[in-house]
Amino acid sequence: MKRYSTNLKRIPSLEIWGVRFSAIFTFLMGMVNLISAVQPALLERLTILREAAIPLEVRFGSRLTSAFAGFAFLLLANSLFRRKRVAWILTTILLSVSVVSHLLKGLDVEEASISLALLILLILLRHSFHALSDPPSIRQGILVLVGAILFTLVYGTVGFYFLDRHFSTPFNFSEAFRQTLMMFIAFYDPGLQPITGFGRYFADSIYIIGLGTLGFALVMLIRPVLVRQPATAEERMRAESIIQQYGRTPLARAALFEDKSYFFGSEDTVIAYATSGRGAMALGDPIGPDDQIATAIEKFRDFCSRNDWTPAFSSTLPDYLEIYRALGFDATCIGYEAIVDLNSFTLEGSQNKGLRNAVSRMERNGYTTEVHLPPLQDKLIHDLQLISDAWLTARHGGEMHFSVGWFEEKYIRHSPIITVCSAEGRMIAFANLVTEYQKNELTLDLMRHFPGVPNGTMDFLFVRMLQWAKQQGYDSFSLGLSAIVGVGEKPEDPRVEQALHVIAEYVSRFYNFKGLHAFKEKFHPRWEPRYLVYPGVGSLSLVLTTLLKVHSGEGFLFKFLWN
Repeated sequence: MKRYSTNLKRIPSLEIWGVRFSAIFTFLMGMVNLISAVQPALLERLTILREAAIPLEVRFGSRLTSAFAGFAFLLLANSLFRRKRVAWILTTILLSVSVVSHLLKGLDVEEASISLALLILLILLRHSFHALSDPPSIRQGILVLVGAILFTLVYGTVGFYFLDRHFSTPFNFSEAFRQTLMMFIAFYDPGLQPITGFGRYFADSIYIIGLGTLGFALVMLIRPVLVRQPATAEERMRAESIIQQYGRTPLARAALFEDKSYFFGSEDTVIAYATSGRGAMALGDPIGPDDQIATAIEKFRDFCSRNDWTPAFSSTLPDYLEIYRALGFDATCIGYEAIVDLNSFTLEGSQNKGLRNAVSRMERNGYTTEVHLPPLQDKLIHDLQLISDAWLTARHGGEMHFSVGWFEEKYIRHSPIITVCSAEGRMIAFANLVTEYQKNELTLDLMRHFPGVPNGTMDFLFVRMLQWAKQQGYDSFSLGLSAIVGVGEKPEDPRVEQALHVIAEYVSRFYNFKGLHAFKEKFHPRWEPRYLVYPGVGSLSLVLTTLLKVHSGEGFLFKFLWN
């Protein structure tokens, strides 16, 4: 295979630590602003401000500005750590305001100098903050709401603790917390008696800070969290054109499902992917001409970096492993795809005795199969829906996504379906068939049955399905991926395999990997390896979590919950 080279740039450790330090510094700056906002100005400095004719309202307003900026710094610190560009812009703006507010509220030169130093550091590191913002979410809004409540409680508690001389009642720490909580819950306290102007200001400021932070949090919570459609109609048409021309695996059809977004590496290459949190999982290899695959992978990697996503590729062929590794990725085998050679498929021979017996038994009991070509009629769709619902209920799980389809009327209506019916004409099982694009190969997606069907029902369905495909002139039939069977089960197995085994054990509550592998083995397929490609062992935990989530359809579910 041709070797591919790339000009990968390593991020200097000094720059990495600069970003981390600036994020930590920003968080500490938030705490400094919080404490500074509740500390009275030193008398000699306050005198200078009075002589400069700085109005009282300006000084108190600067304190509130300092407190609000402190709240914002606490929120922005994590985003700076993740190199968010918008967080950098907001932080630099707030630091500029903070420098001025610290000087106006009490000539706090120390705090102003710290703010200025952090501002200079961020300006020097401006090119390091390139990641795009996260899409808004309910989780994000709830976290900000909790943060706003905690910030207001801390602001009031710290203030009453340090400013008890400004009130008729002294406060220890627990009493300061109780007093803040009382004001926070009841929003008034007739017994609170400030004895100085600063005390009155501080008591009023708790309400203002509470209203301001909670108002911001509520806006974050109720702002549009509608997840955008994974792809526009134009993008989907463009992707479909490329996939039909270059798709050559059973995953090609799944790349067109509605849970996918698309990245176009060139005019003729597309990567179908789904995101969850900070992970972006591509379905299989890029689809397109061989000589453009390396470029597509490299561009997708850089695209994910700009979005602060960790890229990975699931169920890839072995064909491009050298390219992935040249681009800084690691790869591990996650299973084997079972492919039946239809030209040699037969029920003859001792090794197929079990299949012959199952077929004969089903036929003696009056069971039959039928292939229904699209478009399917409403009555058939209804009967298939009953089977699908019963199957999902019996498994105590929902639909899977990403590399497999789900029971959706439009998809099912335009798929060839093979069904099993009893002697009474009752439909008890079905599977939908999917043709591939560049290979003369057929595969299946959904295979479902009513609970309690006779033993041998699925053997009967699969034999008749393979025989029908052979009669139609197909060369091969893919039975799909047999994932992680026998991987990571021993203590001495590599940690990567053990992690995959843990994922498999969890998902096995919905999909029986070992049982499916044994079932497919009955048809004597050839087993072809498939790989998970990821950017280093350090990212594997996030990659595996992303893989699990995109298959469970979490993001797709929330799209419907919030639309």
